[in-house]
Amino acid sequence: MATLVGLPWMRIRVFPEVAPPFFSQQSICKLCFSPLRRNFSICASADPDGGLPKRVEGEVRVRFAPSPTGNLHVGGARTALFNYLFARSKGGKFVLRIEDTDLERSTKESEEAVLRDLSWLGLNWDEGPDVGGDYGPYRQSERNSLYKQYTEKLLKSGHVYRCFCSNEELENMKQTAELKKLPPVYTGRWAHATDEEVQEELEKGTPHTYRFRVPNEGTLKIDDLIRGEVSWGLNTLGDFVIMRSNGQPVYNFCVTVDDATMAISHVIRAEEHLPNTLRQALIYKALGFPMPHFAHVSLILAPDRSKLSKRHGATSVGQFREMGFLPKAMVNYLALLGWGDGTENEFFTLEGLVEKFSIGRVNKSGAIFDSTKLRWMNGQHLRALPSEELTKLLGEYWKSTGILTESEGLFISEAVDLLKDGIDLVTDAEKALSNLLSFPLYATLSSPDGKSVLEDKLSEVSANLLAAYDSGEFHAALEEGHAGWQKWVKNFGKSLKRKGKSLFMPLRVLLTGKLHGPDMGASVILLHKAGTCGLVTPQTGFLTLDQRFKMLREVDWNTFNKDETQKESAAIVSN
Repeated sequence: MATLVGLPWMRIRVFPEVAPPFFSQQSICKLCFSPLRRNFSICASADPDGGLPKRVEGEVRVRFAPSPTGNLHVGGARTALFNYLFARSKGGKFVLRIEDTDLERSTKESEEAVLRDLSWLGLNWDEGPDVGGDYGPYRQSERNSLYKQYTEKLLKSGHVYRCFCSNEELENMKQTAELKKLPPVYTGRWAHATDEEVQEELEKGTPHTYRFRVPNEGTLKIDDLIRGEVSWGLNTLGDFVIMRSNGQPVYNFCVTVDDATMAISHVIRAEEHLPNTLRQALIYKALGFPMPHFAHVSLILAPDRSKLSKRHGATSVGQFREMGFLPKAMVNYLALLGWGDGTENEFFTLEGLVEKFSIGRVNKSGAIFDSTKLRWMNGQHLRALPSEELTKLLGEYWKSTGILTESEGLFISEAVDLLKDGIDLVTDAEKALSNLLSFPLYATLSSPDGKSVLEDKLSEVSANLLAAYDSGEFHAALEEGHAGWQKWVKNFGKSLKRKGKSLFMPLRVLLTGKLHGPDMGASVILLHKAGTCGLVTPQTGFLTLDQRFKMLREVDWNTFNKDETQKESAAIVSN
């Protein structure tokens, strides 16, 4: 391991590029560069004797480097997840670096939101702006002196030169290239300036940038761990800026310096960064640092196969958190966007993903983001929670929404057990319980689907049900719980010579006011308890069973069947 002289607060450790056992030596790139001829090629071969600084053999260090200019997009979250899984599966380090060189758009609030979302997903980092580490600072805005140091190094070695072209001159070059149907590359106006010419401009105080000398011939090839061999021609690049005239470094320069000085061994990032590799590879060679292994992950696409954006709905991790999604479900779903373990299994914990993950199984093609599938998967994870955890989660939610006055108790645990199959998101729980407690009797009977129930002598069933209530028989059955209900409903059906749908549909309508719902016996028993436990708040509009029987007693069935106006008015009153 070599130790380089860095800034007072920083130790820069650089390690050799050593391919772990699961990579072949062919994935390591060597740059062959001739400053005089200005052409070179990159070929896949190891260079153990190249005199470059050394890395610890086999050490895996990856990084996620978000820009704090907005919320954490699900695409960024998936990139972070793949980096995390790769690091953990190889016993390596997961580094968080904040790329905040866009001073106008970067905000502290956005940075905090990104960190909060990553923590919510369970993607804990080993080094970063809040936890420190041996390779800090971990915000690019705090590393400017380092970028200037390496700019000076490149200037002295001749890989970089000062460019005094004005914006007007650069625009003219671009327009000329367009007219000639050539790539809009820099023509090299200051690439061969004499020391005297440069000194003259410096003495005049002419603003200048720093440009990297790009070979005008040759190709660059890399062995991408996901996409295979990728190559570019150098004749379309032109000398590019690494430092602006205001002293701010350019993205590709910052990233290369940071990845090199932080000893990053593998760069796993979105495929939209693939073109950046060309510039970064040149900078790596010029600085004398080994390149990391690159892996470019495909984009996340909308159902119409366009790039997923806000116009397709929720796209940020924070939005999904607020919508009631579980972090377990989000992690599970994001992992399946472009990756699989080769089996039919779709359900993984974060720990299970670490055990199964391999970068070789990440697909090159774009992955479709299916919000319906995500919702379904969340429901599976929600119902897989331990009973106590699920009850606590939904109980607290019901209390927070104002439906219930308490968040725990027998009524709540039974409500969770009855309703959980219809809840895919925590936020679904409010509607599920409100629907159970509601009694839209007149609205149901006024509906087209309610007509058949009315015509099946519903008034006769109602009369017999009222008789069972008045005798105390119905109430006594509910007090006995499920066994009592089962015994009562069986006898009630025999007395009316009804069974199956002919028995249960009219009972459901009369007792719950609805045509469909969860298990009727459990629903009626829970409604009975809701009327006695005192947990249901008045604003829910809940009608107890006693109040429901009172309403049934007041129904004029003959008028209800004949007079549509009466039904419409009754429906309005009921609603």
